Amino acid sequence: MEGLGMVILITAAAGIGGTGLGGTAACLLHRDSSRVVSLLLSFAAGVMTAVVCFDLLADAVTAGLLRVVAGVLMGYGGTELLNFFISRENRREESSLFLAGLVMAAAIAVHNMPEGMVIGASFVDAEGGLRSGMMMAAVIGLHNIPEGMAVAVPLVAGGMHPARAAAISALTGAPTVLGAALGYLLGNMGSGVLALSLSFASGAMLYVVFGELLPEAERMWTSRMPALSAVVGMMVGMIIVYA
Repeated sequence: MEGLGMVILITAAAGIGGTGLGGTAACLLHRDSSRVVSLLLSFAAGVMTAVVCFDLLADAVTAGLLRVVAGVLMGYGGTELLNFFISRENRREESSLFLAGLVMAAAIAVHNMPEGMVIGASFVDAEGGLRSGMMMAAVIGLHNIPEGMAVAVPLVAGGMHPARAAAISALTGAPTVLGAALGYLLGNMGSGVLALSLSFASGAMLYVVFGELLPEAERMWTSRMPALSAVVGMMVGMIIVYA
C-alpha cells in the first residue's frame, strides 16, 4: 500500500496541481489569452501524441498487437460515448461562455480519469518502473496546464470570479487520482491487463488529441502557428521519452 500511496500523491500533484496552475495562469491573463491557450493546447496535443506512440503503445504491443488495437478502439469509443451528452449540451449552450466553461470542465474531468490510469499503470511497468511513472506524471502534469487554462478562460470571461474559476480548474484534475489508483491496481494483475490498460488509456488520449485539443486550438486561433506548436510538442515529447 505504500507504493499506492506514493502514486496517489504524485498523481495529485500532476493532476490537480497542473490544472490548478493552468487555471490560475488563465485568470492572470484574462481575456487576451486565446492565442496563448491555442498554442498551449496544440503543444500539449503534440506531447501526448509522442508519448502515446513512442512509449505507451510501444510497451503495450509486446503483449499482442490485436489486444492493443482492441484496447485503443475501446478507449476511443468509451471516451466518445462518455462525451456524447456533454457535446450535445455544448451545442445547445455554445452562445454562453460561462456554460461552455462548465461543459469544458466536465469534459476534462472525464478525460482525466484514463490519464490517471496511464500514470498508475506506468508505475508497475516491469521495464520502466518508477522512472516511467514519474515521467508520465510529469508529461500529464504539463498537458494539464493548458487544460486548466481552457476551463478558466471562458468561466472568467462569462463573469465568474477568477479565484472560483481557478478552483474549478484545479478540481477537474481530481479524477486523475482515482484513475491512477485503478491503473496501479490493474497493472499489478499481470502483463496482459497492464497492456490493455495502457492501450485503453492511449485510445482515450488520442480521442482527446484529435477530437478536442487540436480542433479547439484551431478554433481559438485560425493560423499555422498551432500546427507548428503541435509539431514542436511532439518533438519535445519524443525527447522526454528517449532522454
